[in-house]
Amino acid sequence: MKEPSYIILYVSNMPVSTAFYSNVLGKAPVESSPDFSLFVLESGWKLGLWAKQEVKPAADMTGGGAEIGLMLDSKETVDAALEDLSAMQAKVVQAPTQMDFGYTFVVQDPDGHRIRVFCPSEIVR
Repeated sequence: MKEPSYIILYVSNMPVSTAFYSNVLGKAPVESSPDFSLFVLESGWKLGLWAKQEVKPAADMTGGGAEIGLMLDSKETVDAALEDLSAMQAKVVQAPTQMDFGYTFVVQDPDGHRIRVFCPSEIVR
């Protein structure tokens, strides 16, 4: 088997979620339909948004069961990201705090998917 390179989030409102992630990622999806949007990231990873009512087999759960991690290069960029995400109406579920692994906060997207933004401890020191 190869390494994972694709993540799919199940979403309730495709236009709202597509707009949210277009803002977060700073790019438009490479593919978009009423039921699916696909973003190709610089790392090669792909982020898909799939209308949860169209998922087969049906999914029991959406949002909150995992996190998308965004690693940044300084405490200041983490704070700036919080301002940006707050302006996009992301719900803050963890205010900025210093943890063992680094300086971090957590927000939720419109469907409750968690996004953790952090700067590793070795950079913050």
